[in-house]
Order: sequence, then structure tokens, then C-alpha cells
Amino acid sequence: MDPSLILRRRSQTATAPDPALRGTRPSLTALACAVVAGGLSLFSFEPFGWWPLQFLSLAWLFYQVGMGSSTRRATLLGWAFGFGWSVAGMHWLYIFMTRFAHLPAVLGAIGVVLLGLYMGLFGALATGIATWLRRRWSLPVSAFLLLVLPILWGVSEWMRGWVFTGFPWAASGYAHDGAPLAGFAPLIGVYGIGVLVAMCAACLVMLTQRHKLPALALFAALMLAGAALRTVEWTQVTGQPLTVRLLQGNIPQDRKFDLAFLTSILETYQGLITAAPADLVATPETAIPIFAHNLPPGYLEGLQRFAASSGSTLALGMPLLDGPGKYSNSLVTVPPQAQAQAYRYDKAHLVPFGEFIPPGFRWFTDMLNIPLNDATRGAALQAPFAVKDQLVLPNICYEDVFGEEIAYQLRNAPRPATMLLNVSNLSWYGQSTAIPQHLQISRMRTLETGRPMLRATNDGATAVIDHRGHIAHVLPFYKEGVLSATVQGTSGMTPYIRCGNYLFLGLGMLGLAGAWLSGRMRKRS
Repeated sequence: MDPSLILRRRSQTATAPDPALRGTRPSLTALACAVVAGGLSLFSFEPFGWWPLQFLSLAWLFYQVGMGSSTRRATLLGWAFGFGWSVAGMHWLYIFMTRFAHLPAVLGAIGVVLLGLYMGLFGALATGIATWLRRRWSLPVSAFLLLVLPILWGVSEWMRGWVFTGFPWAASGYAHDGAPLAGFAPLIGVYGIGVLVAMCAACLVMLTQRHKLPALALFAALMLAGAALRTVEWTQVTGQPLTVRLLQGNIPQDRKFDLAFLTSILETYQGLITAAPADLVATPETAIPIFAHNLPPGYLEGLQRFAASSGSTLALGMPLLDGPGKYSNSLVTVPPQAQAQAYRYDKAHLVPFGEFIPPGFRWFTDMLNIPLNDATRGAALQAPFAVKDQLVLPNICYEDVFGEEIAYQLRNAPRPATMLLNVSNLSWYGQSTAIPQHLQISRMRTLETGRPMLRATNDGATAVIDHRGHIAHVLPFYKEGVLSATVQGTSGMTPYIRCGNYLFLGLGMLGLAGAWLSGRMRKRS
């Protein structure tokens, strides 16, 4: 036999192991390990914050997929990994379904499992298509691990953010809001960071191959570049700082829509609002849980008198009724000038089953018995409201998870907002990881946009985050309180505001084209 042929076969074996060596289907043990590896990602997010663990978790998956898996095996492993990732990251949905929607424990567990199986499909999409492309394009292991797998991992997370209205909670990039890779957020957003996270994981896998030094160099370069980018100021200070008071009523969720406790709830927020003046006083989402025409006589008029006498702008979370069966989850302002027109923001990105009913699922939402579960959707582009010389753009609870929608509003507004305001109520999920995870999501929004974020929530996390993603002030969770602070607005456009996710997707397409070229060159050699 020709010695050169032997050497070529050895080289190909070292860079692209034969898929047949790993079988066409994973064993039950391998699937169980994939579920555990995906589930461990929970600890990379807040409140734990062990973000390096995410590199190890993804590296395990990439090693299993990269060292000679068939397409079927890679797809099933990616599905199991994504299932474990999703169930661990969103286990708190069980609390909502059993404690507040009053489903039996078995049905609550089934609901979380079914969601995990659906979310796992996106992981399966990434690993399955990547492995199929590897064989079709004859990719070397380096191009497969460092380009194709990471890019498709990021694309799968992006798809998870919009397919069937999207559910992008626990996207991998969020774990790195305080890590070096956060420096890339103003450029390529959270999904682009997800690609870089996957590249770092691939570098760890490459340490098991021949080219260890290039893998270490790439890992170090990504970390150093991210750290350097964190020093860049993408936006500029503008206007005078605002004094703000952010209210946290800590109303128990099982009392919030109980008419027996309505008077107490209204008195609690009336007292918190009128306790002291500020340029902006903001309540949580649906702090006032009934329509305006059902409020006690003189309630809103009393708040108007306080706003006028104190010079405060009040931002009230409450539902608004626009006609029979037409209502919205909204935020309205009470301006200090009695003659000024009140501002209204209607939630645009509604929660499936909680705020809108998907076709054919009314039976399910009726079983959950959630108040205000079929709301009207607000416009995709809504103007910010003015407080002195600052412009404040609201988003309500779940909308904070969709960074591209906030960027869309900023780049298309005639006068872009200078700060963001999130009003939320996560009491549906008990004392779980949902609150610290949501705070982490808000930090990513500030990094992407270069805008400070104000958060007024029912029981946490009520906080002020500056335009560089640092938590300047935060109230203790699960306690009534008021956060008083001074906040400086910013202006200017980050690349992410200008391009949204198109920059990350465009770079991904270039990366895939580079991988394809490497496969063509390998074939010719």
C-alpha cells in the first residue's frame, strides 16, 4: 500500500473520526448524561453566577457530538441537552402552575416536561444540522467545532426567541452579563455572545486534539477582546439626572386579584406613592389591579393632586379597558401639570397562555384560571414619555427578554429614549431563581443599548442598573419597600441598536461560508 495513503488516512482519522465509531443512536446513559450536562447550566446563571461552568457544560456536548457522532445521535444528544437546560432554567413554572393556577402536581410536572421537550428541539436543531453539514461539506474537526457548531447554537437560541412568539429565557449569553464576554453585547447582543460562549467551549474540546496552542490562543483572545470592549463608552451622558422612587408593594399573588383585599392593596400603593416627591415615581406591573372605572371615587384625583403639588410624574401599572372584552396590560402616567396629556404604554409582547390565548387552547387557559388572560396587544413602536429633559421608554415584565424589540423602538423613535423602565410582577413564580434571572436579563438590556434601566417590581428585583450594566441600587426581595435614587440618562446608538440581530446573523453567515470553503479546500487536498 502507498505510504502516503496511510498517512492521509491517519490524518483524516485524527481530525474527523468516523461517525460509525460512535453508533447511530446514543445509549440511555449518554442521554441521561446529556440531560444532566444541560441541567447544570442552571448554576451558570444568577443567583449562582458560576458562568465558567457553562463552558464546561457545552464542551461536554460538543465533545460528544464532535468526536464522530452520526446525525441521528447528535440530534438526540442535542435534544436531551436542551431539555435538561430548559427544565432546570425554567423549573419555577411548576410553582405557577400548581400554586396559582391550581393544577395537580402531576399536571404541573407534565407541563414543565412538555415545555422542556419543545425547547430541546432547538438544541437538536443545532447539533443535528451541524453534524449533517459536517458530513456533506467534509469539514475538518476544527471548522466544525469552532465555526459550525457555535454559529448554529447561537442561531438556535435566536430562533427560540421568535418561533411561536418566542421564549428566549435562559439564553446562554445572559450568564455572562458580568463576565469578559459582556463587552460584546453592544455589538452583537445576547445571541452573539451565545455564539462566543459556544466557541470558548469548542476551544476546550480542541485541547483534546493536536492543535492545542491555537485553541488556547483563540480562547484568550475572545476573553481579552471582551474585557477591552467593556472599557468603550458607546453612549453619552445627556440632560440632567432624575430623582426616582421605585415602589415594591410585596402584595401576595394569591391576594392580588382577590376583591376582599382590594382596599388594602390600593391603600398600600397610595401610601407608597404619596410618601415623598421625586421626578419619577413608578409602581410595578398591575399594581392597581382593576380598571379605572372600578376605582373608589376620588382615588386617581388624589394621586393627581399629589403629582401637581410635588412636581412628580407618576407611572402606574394597571389594566385599561377599551371596550367590551378589550383590555390591555398597561402603564399610564399622571403628569404634574393637570392640563398635560396623560401617557399610555400598552404591553406589546404578550405571554402565551398568560396574556393571550393561542388558537385552540382556550380550554387550557380556562383551566389555569388566570386573570386578564386574553389582553389586546400594544403597538410594536410606542413613544417614550418625558420626565423633565429625559425620555423614558417602558417595557412590561416579559418584554424585557426581547432585546431586539427594545432596540427596534430606540432606533425607530423620532426622539430615542434616554433610559428604560421595566415594571414587573414575578410573584407568580414564588421564591425561586426567576427574580435574579430576570435582573440578569435587564443587565443585558443595558449593555446592549447603553441605557440605564429602572425596575419597579412587586417583590423583586426592584433596582437601578446603570448604562454599563452595573447594579447601582437594589431592594431586598420579598419585602415591601421604596428605592430612592438619582439616575443619569444617556443618548447615542450602539451598533446593536442600529443593527439588532442582523450583525450577529451576518457574521454567522460569513463564518458558515468560511467553514464551507475549508471543506472544499480539504476535499481538493
